[in-house]
Amino acid sequence: MNLKSLATTSIVTLLLGASFAASAASTSIRVTCEVRGTRAKASVDGKGLAAGMYRGMIVSGGSTAAAPAEAAVAGEVEFDFDSNPADIAAGATAIPSTFVVNGQVTGKVVDATGNTVASDTVACRIRRK
Repeated sequence: MNLKSLATTSIVTLLLGASFAASAASTSIRVTCEVRGTRAKASVDGKGLAAGMYRGMIVSGGSTAAAPAEAAVAGEVEFDFDSNPADIAAGATAIPSTFVVNGQVTGKVVDATGNTVASDTVACRIRRK
């Protein structure tokens, strides 16, 4: 390999590496949850994702719930979890009303190979009703 080829290969490698790093740095997640009387609900929204299939997951205490995989649209995915039958019928992933433990939930966006691409732990809004 001559010096010119080596330099070109090195520059391309550096640019690709920088591109992947910028892409990973722009990935974000928003996790929300609420407990209201006998109802629990949570939402996991991912942004800045590469094209592909992703699953939303929530974890609280020793329980985990996973939503069916969906394709990122314009780099975004949204997953809803709920114990309310009407919201489950509308497409939310079913969770029990007792899912939230100690008032917090960890939400994750997981890619098709099982790697967590974004996660966050949040305190849930607790409503007495």
